[in-house]
Amino acid sequence: MVVEYIIIAVYTISLVLILLYALAQLNLLFNYLKAQKKEDNSPKFDLLNPQEIPYVTIQLPVYNELYVMERLLDNISKIEYPREKLEIQVLDDSTDESVVSTRKQIEELQKTGLDIQHIRRENRQGFKAGALKEGLKIAKGEFIAIFDADFLPQTDWLLQTIPYFKDDEIGVVQTRWGHINRNYSTLTKIQAFALDAHFTLEQVGRNSQGHFINFNGTAGVWRKECVYDAGNWEGDTLTEDLDLSYRAQLKNWKFKYLENVETPAELPVVISAARSQQFRWNKGGAENFQKMLSRIVTSNNISFKTKIHGVLHLLNSSMFTCIFLVAILSIPMLYIKNEYAHLKMYFLVMSFFIISTLIFFICYWFMYKRTYGGGFVNFIKYIGAFLSFFSIAMGFSLHNTIAVLEGHFGKKSEFVRTPKFNIKSLKDGWKNNKYINNNISANVIIEGLLAIYFAFGMYSAFIVGNQGGDFGLFPFHLMLFVGFGYVFFKSIFSKA
Repeated sequence: MVVEYIIIAVYTISLVLILLYALAQLNLLFNYLKAQKKEDNSPKFDLLNPQEIPYVTIQLPVYNELYVMERLLDNISKIEYPREKLEIQVLDDSTDESVVSTRKQIEELQKTGLDIQHIRRENRQGFKAGALKEGLKIAKGEFIAIFDADFLPQTDWLLQTIPYFKDDEIGVVQTRWGHINRNYSTLTKIQAFALDAHFTLEQVGRNSQGHFINFNGTAGVWRKECVYDAGNWEGDTLTEDLDLSYRAQLKNWKFKYLENVETPAELPVVISAARSQQFRWNKGGAENFQKMLSRIVTSNNISFKTKIHGVLHLLNSSMFTCIFLVAILSIPMLYIKNEYAHLKMYFLVMSFFIISTLIFFICYWFMYKRTYGGGFVNFIKYIGAFLSFFSIAMGFSLHNTIAVLEGHFGKKSEFVRTPKFNIKSLKDGWKNNKYINNNISANVIIEGLLAIYFAFGMYSAFIVGNQGGDFGLFPFHLMLFVGFGYVFFKSIFSKA
């Protein structure tokens, strides 16, 4: 029974941690709903008054973005803002032929009177953080707007964001990400679902109550003074944006999140690109938990509730470890349940933890409703979207757990950029993209074996016990089978 009790203990602890995370999400939902009723009376610059127009630098950190550079520069050149108060830095660390075409396009834009500079480095030290830090040294702007290569801000984007810096305590203004290829495939729909939850429920839920949020690496503006005061960009984690965000807020800088300002961007359409992005985000989250935990806990500047939300925020990615453990142990638990009658009461209590899934279901419905609208038909569609999201998210749990463990244990790895494709509709192709990683890792094979493992879990439902089977975990194992099967087959065959 020793092994069985160890399995029960790990399983129970994982379920408790998932429930705590779900309760935190529920609290964010309450915060979000309250925030919808509040009127924003923030002081704003009057940009019609020349005396109040601040100098702005737009930074475009890019690395081998052959397919989207022309689109990016064309879009940014149309930004509405007084030319004499605007500077654009193309922070180009590229090592391929895109350098030449980018230089030519920048030279053409310079002829129109646009203050745009092509800034190159001899090496990629510090990766994106290093490029931003290098550009900051010579930036003319009092405020620094940052866009990744796949983002397409509206022409009035600066006019909607810069005014909020009239409040001297505001260090960052962050906008909500949109998705130009949301409906391209199941993969893009799932990514959009997850990101929408973050950019509505989580960002608003935290920001509206003064809890820490994060600059999302792009589609936001920094006050230059805030960057320097917080210690500048550092490249010792894979999520330099989260790192600097927490250091800034620990120094009492306020962040302003604008849910109603959408910045369209392109979602990865190839599963290898989504995997590399997920790995970087999840590992970076764990790295920042290790880096920031003691600073948050010992800070005298923030409330206890903000500390709790901050710790849970940094542990977001670590929830994948709990999900993976629950998934793996659920099959042994099925056999234990039907083998040891004296544990019946324990398993009755364990059934309570289905409330975690119910909480997520309720929270994400409000997010979905904001994007697609309410009503019975959309609710039925939402059920399908939720089940698809949950299944495939669990299918990524091995991949993300490895990333999280590497982050917690301090294993360093290179910043791997997410390939961009310049895809907006189903007519656009991606298979000739030179940046696609076609290597298949051992983890993919393990994911295939896990799909078989959870198929065995479904089979086990029919044979355990002496009462004609036990189907309590059958839906869970079905979702895991679908999730791991999807990730495996897409990684091996279509890669999209």
